[in-house]
Amino acid sequence: MKKHILAIDDEADIRELLREVLTIKGHRVSTAADPEQAKKIIKEDPPQLIILDFQIEQGDGFTLIEDLKRLGPKIPILLLTGALFDRHVVRDAIEKRVSRYLDKTASLSTIVSEIELLLADAPASHARL
Repeated sequence: MKKHILAIDDEADIRELLREVLTIKGHRVSTAADPEQAKKIIKEDPPQLIILDFQIEQGDGFTLIEDLKRLGPKIPILLLTGALFDRHVVRDAIEKRVSRYLDKTASLSTIVSEIELLLADAPASHARL
């Protein structure tokens, strides 16, 4: 069964790369360029996994994470970002809110491996909100 993944990033190239690679891996991928698009998708077609860039032009990363958790409390979030965080910030502020954190400089194979691990642990489906 195809898993539904939502990729949220304000960079079109990143969204399309994730869509292409994950579709090849057999998943169904929705993309959003801003928080409002993302929230609409979660309400209408809840994903099994959210991939989120922390630095989105039209939003604050911490607020968006909280909004996403409120809309889909059981949906795992992979924070995939180019933002450089101090190790303590990641541990204290981010790791408690997201399932995994990866830097965008991670290899594509590492990113895909983390996604597959998170999907393996994710519920098969979510009830419509």
